[in-house]
Amino acid sequence: MKQPYKVLVLDDNQDILIASRIFLKQHFAQIVTLHEPALLLSTLQQPTDGQPFDLLLLDMNFSRDTQSGEEGLFYLKQALKAQTNLKVVMMTAYAALPLAVKAMQNGAANFIAKPWQNEQLLQTLQQALQQPLHHDSRQGAAAKTASTSDAIPLLGQSPAMQQVLRTIEKVAGTEANVLLLGESGTGKAMVAQAIHQASQRSAAPFVSVDMGSLSSSLLESELFGHKKGAFTDAKNDYAGRFVEACGGTLLLDELANLALPQQAKLLTALQNRTVVPVGSGQAVAVDIRLICATNENLYQAVTEGSFRQDLLYRINTVEIVLPALRERKEDIPLLLEWYLQHYSERYQRDGLHISTADKRTLQSYDWPGNVRQLAHAVERAVVLAEGNTLDFSHLQSSVQNARATTLSEQEADTEFFLEFVEEKTIRQALQYYQGNVSQAAKALGLTRGALYRRLEKYGL
Repeated sequence: MKQPYKVLVLDDNQDILIASRIFLKQHFAQIVTLHEPALLLSTLQQPTDGQPFDLLLLDMNFSRDTQSGEEGLFYLKQALKAQTNLKVVMMTAYAALPLAVKAMQNGAANFIAKPWQNEQLLQTLQQALQQPLHHDSRQGAAAKTASTSDAIPLLGQSPAMQQVLRTIEKVAGTEANVLLLGESGTGKAMVAQAIHQASQRSAAPFVSVDMGSLSSSLLESELFGHKKGAFTDAKNDYAGRFVEACGGTLLLDELANLALPQQAKLLTALQNRTVVPVGSGQAVAVDIRLICATNENLYQAVTEGSFRQDLLYRINTVEIVLPALRERKEDIPLLLEWYLQHYSERYQRDGLHISTADKRTLQSYDWPGNVRQLAHAVERAVVLAEGNTLDFSHLQSSVQNARATTLSEQEADTEFFLEFVEEKTIRQALQYYQGNVSQAAKALGLTRGALYRRLEKYGL
């Protein structure tokens, strides 16, 4: 069954136009092809049937400007100005990553390299059509789910990330509870925001609670609220996060840190769709879409008796496992370019670039802190840059030291060295986050418990 979308394809290559029309007309209600870019504005503003286009598949390189992509960016801006709700997917035969990033920062929903596989093209267009609209046309698909300037973009062409994006597309329009699994720094919070933004609850609040940063004595009050006078510091009524998220989405991050007594109360609230504020005997009805996230193995926790099996069944209607960055290394160059442009703009540093040798080294690195670590590495390099080339020598040393561990004659020295590096890294993280253990643990890719064990080990 064809999808009810009207698609415009602009390319100066007739073979591309013919091939795309033959394939896409099998899947979409109407396909219009355009050979001359100068006709783009009139075609968008005055469609022959009076119906606006839903999506534009736009070439980045035309015959007068075969490689720079500037023409494509020019027509992208024109198209979005002419029709603000238009979804635009850029295509280029040169697969230039900085150019693709620049296009998305100027409002493109996604990009695809030519020649493409038909299935890949169809998936790319479908994902673009399902993305929620954002009024700031300067923000592209790489940043559309971000709520702050430091947010991690859901960016990646790897099969693993494409699977994540397809699952987000399927689950977003439902009310199903979602459990996000994956190592620290893989972007679980960003996925939760993406699900919310693409859901029917997008106009309502998105409320996030870091369960790892709350003590067990305060957690019940934080989630369910409290009445004035319920305890010593309760000077006013407090609604709680469940009530704050009513009509919208509630993200419970680092869920594995929840103690068993609080797990029982959470399960009751989810089953009854009500909460009872601390100090009150009156239940309050709540309407939330629940998303939970953790970097722990909850199934193992159930086996060990530290997590309730019935609660796990309640929260994991759909599971999304985010891949570690080492499992999708083909996405590293694109992420590097995105963060390079992001932090260059933030710190007003023009002309910075990453050398080819560094790109190879960074792509071979395992990134134990995942995308969050990559972002911090690029930000540090931008801040400390003395010339136009970023310095990643601190990471190069890490790669070399990691490779050295395979040599059996150096095993003892390596163990000592790694402990030295670990202690120094923990000290720096604690100093950077001003002693905040929860934030330091997240940045290091550790749980709070694991970080506390290391603090005790090194006497910190």
